[in-house]
Order: sequence, then C-alpha cells, then structure tokens
Amino acid sequence: MAKVKFTAFMADARGKLNGTVFSKNRGGSYVRTKVTPSNPQTSYQTVVRQRLAALSASFRALLAAEILSWNNAVSDFSSTNVFGDTVNPTGLQLFVKLNSNLLNIGATQLTTPPSPVGISPFTASIASFTALAATLSLGAATTSETYVIEATPPVSAGRLFLKNEFRQISTVPGTGAAIPASNIFAAYTAKFGTPVAGQRVGIRVKLVNELTGQAGIPVVDNEIIA
Repeated sequence: MAKVKFTAFMADARGKLNGTVFSKNRGGSYVRTKVTPSNPQTSYQTVVRQRLAALSASFRALLAAEILSWNNAVSDFSSTNVFGDTVNPTGLQLFVKLNSNLLNIGATQLTTPPSPVGISPFTASIASFTALAATLSLGAATTSETYVIEATPPVSAGRLFLKNEFRQISTVPGTGAAIPASNIFAAYTAKFGTPVAGQRVGIRVKLVNELTGQAGIPVVDNEIIA
C-alpha cells in the first residue's frame, strides 16, 4: 500500500500503488516500476511465517482483559514513520513484535504488556573477517540485554545494498562490559558455509531487552573477506 503525504500539493509518497513504487534515497524522492520478486519458499521464510501465525493465534487466545491491556499499551510504544509522524501499533502488532524479539533470543513470551525501558547505546564492528576466522567488537550492554547478530552470505565485493540479505546467526548475552572479540565464525559457517576470500559480508547487530522484548536501533558493518 502506498503512503502519501499531502500539503497543498503532494509533498511525499512511500510504498506501492498499482504498478508504481514510491521511495526515497540520498538523491531525493523517486518513482520506479513495481517488480514482483520471486517467492522461493525458503526454510527461513517458512519459519518466520509459522512464527507470525503462532503468535497471532496466541494473541487471540488471551483473556479479554489481557487483550484490552495490549490495546491500551500501544501509545507507550509509538514510533516515527517515514514522514516523521508519530504512529502507534495495534495491540496485536505490539504483542507479535515484542514476543517475536523474545523468541529470537530464547526468552520467555509475554502475556501482558511490559513497561517500556531504554535500550543501551552501543557500538558494533567487524574486528576481523577472513576465510578462517571472524570476530566482532561489541560495545557494552547490560546483563538484561542480548545482542542479536545477523549476517549476510558472501556477496560480490562491489555490492553495497545488503538490506534484504541479513539472517540471524547467533545471540550473545550482555555482560555489563564491552566484548572486544566475540567469535562468530562457527555460527556464520553453520548458516552460510565457509566464506570466500575477496567477497563482501555484512553484519548487523541489535540489542533486545530480555524482559520487555524491545529492540534497539541496529548497528551495521560490512567488510571484504580477507
């Protein structure tokens, strides 16, 4: 669905409308023809869809008072859309989002909405990435937070747009201190196989609070495999 913001004339637009896509990059707003992507029905897609279906069913199975509490909590978890406007999720969307984050880190699922908390500011970067070893440098997180580490398969060295390629490979519990060399090589090869020297790999890290399911803003890094 396209999102359009009107003033006296149309000021901005996002999304898809019929055969047209509205978007924006560093050069400004642009319009392109919609291309229908392939749907390979990968195991990753299947797992995600099954989880969403299961969480939606869990929400419907809640008591009426619990559903009402989720619906009443949405204003505490507002966000900003592409136009800079404040928007609230639905109770179902909030339930699914927070519990999906908790399931990703192996934490207990919520039945009642939590009180929002702040997420630690942190840094993350590839300390080294070769065909034989890979380590991350992770800034400090609290002991109630978990790093969720995502990566891309090796891609062409000239490719920089990696957004759609990230897949979760591991989680690392926060210790209250920085982790200068978190070894992710075994987790990476288990997901994508042995990396190939000369290609590019992307890493994306976010923090998830283990009690609320809130996730912070991801930190992204990429590097040519040595």
